[in-house]
Amino acid sequence: MTGRPALKSFTTLALVIAAAAPLGSQAVEVKPVFKLGADFGGETIATVTFTNGSQKSIDANEGLYIGGGASFLLDSKDIEIETTLSIKYTSITASNGDVTWTRFPLEVLAFYRAPKFRVGGGLTYHLSPKLSGSGVAGGLNVNVDDALGAVLQGDWLITQKISVGLRYTSLSYKANGVTAKSDGVGVTIGFIF
Repeated sequence: MTGRPALKSFTTLALVIAAAAPLGSQAVEVKPVFKLGADFGGETIATVTFTNGSQKSIDANEGLYIGGGASFLLDSKDIEIETTLSIKYTSITASNGDVTWTRFPLEVLAFYRAPKFRVGGGLTYHLSPKLSGSGVAGGLNVNVDDALGAVLQGDWLITQKISVGLRYTSLSYKANGVTAKSDGVGVTIGFIF
């Protein structure tokens, strides 16, 4: 991450170009998007043992996310490109310290859209992943490499502006020579304005 600003910029630019490429030859309806959801699964990246002996873990794909971006609906109304940036977060909280797992997923997804559903997938690029601690876990400070992965998603369109869906993310995180798979499922709610 540090020392890789050119790679971040290049990857971000490549994702934006990939999203815009199919839009060049057709009329497009552009609208703001807001989304939130929860993801689950992946390999365990942190385990905390409490004073009573119980344990709680954080998995690599685990977290709640909230974000926004833009939806590009082609004039044919059956192809939609969605580009979003979110914050994804989970934590273990105790009276004497916390462990948090944060990252910023940048996603470019293409969907086939029907009147009541949409299905598709695309790329996700997780910026600045970090596992950190406070209190008794204050020594925990792991900067994880940015990670490129894939997303498959299917949504039920409650209305033309509100969707509820399921998603699968395939991604691997790397830090200090160690790799953790972040493959897992999630639920998502989307709003188009």
